[in-house]
Amino acid sequence: MAKTLERILSVECDVLGVVGDGSEVAAAAARLHPVVTVVDVNLPHVNGLDVCRRILQINPDAKVIVITAAVDDGIKAEALSAGASGFFTKLTAGSDLIDAIRRVWAECPELPAQ
Repeated sequence: MAKTLERILSVECDVLGVVGDGSEVAAAAARLHPVVTVVDVNLPHVNGLDVCRRILQINPDAKVIVITAAVDDGIKAEALSAGASGFFTKLTAGSDLIDAIRRVWAECPELPAQ
């Protein structure tokens, strides 16, 4: 799934990195300073919701979009409560995710127009 998502996003975005382990995501985000981090809920070692919280502890201005295979309003509510800027199921993540990244990018006044 990570490679597919990377391929979809790289058409419209500069993908700075792809990691497959929740314990690596927050460290990569701290090192790479991405405008937007896309995090899957079901990551090995540390789940994506905890990763979202860790990223926002390190950088409260970070933008995190959470994706999941599950269609579950409880997970969506928890992701938004954890500070996620957006939430998508993998079934709808393609173009909707790119649109969300554009919106989040536009909310960052210190960045050039995309």
